[in-house]
Amino acid sequence: MTEERFISQVREQQEPLRRFLLALCNGDDALADDLAQDALVRAYVASGSFLGLSKFSTWLFRIAYNCYIDYCRKNKPEKTGVEEAQTLPAQETSDASFRYQQLYQALEKLPEKEKAAIALFYFEELSIKEISAILNIPQGTIKYHLSTGRQHLKQHLQTWNS
Repeated sequence: MTEERFISQVREQQEPLRRFLLALCNGDDALADDLAQDALVRAYVASGSFLGLSKFSTWLFRIAYNCYIDYCRKNKPEKTGVEEAQTLPAQETSDASFRYQQLYQALEKLPEKEKAAIALFYFEELSIKEISAILNIPQGTIKYHLSTGRQHLKQHLQTWNS
């Protein structure tokens, strides 16, 4: 892959990649940006090994997901601030940083595979096949994670709004 082609592909995928990581990072802009940068550096270094057997976006999202998993393994997230935030009443605000706060807090409660499957399917509108390639799990398992993820997400959002 030429450098120009790589840059062109990255420009097309930059916003979807960031949205995906933002969902995985529960709305933490700085962490999502750091992981996106790490993923893009890794992708650039490995761009010579991209054979085109899958879509560039699938390949790039797989690298980003691996960066996220690596981060989680190194940094076990603390749960202290989450419980406190859940006791606060929901406030409607036009501030973009809080627009999806309830959704991110509900996503945070989901198991990692469910969260990733939900983000890729609903936020990025990827197919089951593409999600399977990104997460490296069978398509039937993706369908299961989507089904249970939807149920869990609904429960968490209903709890928050009741």
